[in-house]
Amino acid sequence: MSVNVPAPRRHARWPIFIAPVLLLIVAVAWSAFWFYAASQVDVVTDAWRAKEAKAGRVYDCGRRSVAGFPFRLEVRCDDVSVQLISQTADRTANATPITAKLGEILVIAQVYDPKLVIAEFSAPATISDPGGAASYVANWSKGRSSVVGLPGVPQRASIVFEDPTLDRVDRSARQALAGAKHVELHGRQVEGAPPDRPVVEAVLEIAAGRILEQHPLLATPFEADIHTTVSGLKDLSPRPWPERFRMIQAAGGHLDIVQSRVQQGEVIAVATGTLGLSPSGSLDGELQMTVAGLEKIVPALGIDKMLEQGVPQATLDRVAPGVKSQDINKLMGALDRALPGLGNVVRQNATIGVAAGLNAIGKEAVLEGRKARTFPLRFADGAVYFGPFKVAQIPPLF
Repeated sequence: MSVNVPAPRRHARWPIFIAPVLLLIVAVAWSAFWFYAASQVDVVTDAWRAKEAKAGRVYDCGRRSVAGFPFRLEVRCDDVSVQLISQTADRTANATPITAKLGEILVIAQVYDPKLVIAEFSAPATISDPGGAASYVANWSKGRSSVVGLPGVPQRASIVFEDPTLDRVDRSARQALAGAKHVELHGRQVEGAPPDRPVVEAVLEIAAGRILEQHPLLATPFEADIHTTVSGLKDLSPRPWPERFRMIQAAGGHLDIVQSRVQQGEVIAVATGTLGLSPSGSLDGELQMTVAGLEKIVPALGIDKMLEQGVPQATLDRVAPGVKSQDINKLMGALDRALPGLGNVVRQNATIGVAAGLNAIGKEAVLEGRKARTFPLRFADGAVYFGPFKVAQIPPLF
């Protein structure tokens, strides 16, 4: 008796090739997409450069390369130069551009999220005057930025520098102008603002910052955390800064200091308030300040030096109308002649009176567990007044 054994069924083998083939197709398609995106870098970059050129910022790249396959685009630009061309109100450029140069910029964008762009900057950067000589040198250990919303109007942006410094180069001499341990600036559009009247929110943080050759008070390292909003803008398209400031002034825009904290040694100051622009482009407005360690600010602002050199007539007009500065100076001179050194003693004692007078301004307060005073800091056409004393003059913004 024979038994019929069925022949083994042959299974089709082609299904096992489906997954590799599909994977190969996806890889080829993705590669084609990446190389297409890479080919568009020049197109997008040239369009962006054209927009920036209208705002008076002309960018140039000595050598550009694209890498980052397969998931991101890395655009490296060597021998970078930026020309900042001043422009008048009728948008005609003058013949005195300022040129900044740095070695390399690396821009990174994920292929699947091209609206987020991250950039890294290589130091140093040189800023040349119109004559072509290197006037300033900026340095940092790490510099990077990020922008969300490109290639259209950015929705938010940030820039961070570690150990930034700025030096002035005068022939063979090099002099430090400013520096910090850490600086970062963040900006974003405030949600809900009309498109034709955008409001920008900005946050500035500075660690161990110092600014030399401006005011002795700024030469000592300080910490700052400042939160502001800016209104009065018509749009966020690229424009020269003077034109943008004119736009803000014409629209009645202003800078709102939402929160500000500055600490320098034992002195802590917080401030809120609003600043606008006068028709001449200078700052106008008032900040409400609360300061702990106010007694240390008097010598730092040089008020005692003002007394030693003579009381300015403008100050007397505000605090003692009718009294002439030459009369006080003659009195101090007479005291010195009668008893050498007596006039200086009076001036030094007057410094104590100035400190007491400033303490009388405003109200008592407590700041971070310490005794403090709250008082106004006034800005009048660029002049900064601390109580009755003019302590600084800020140049016009346009």
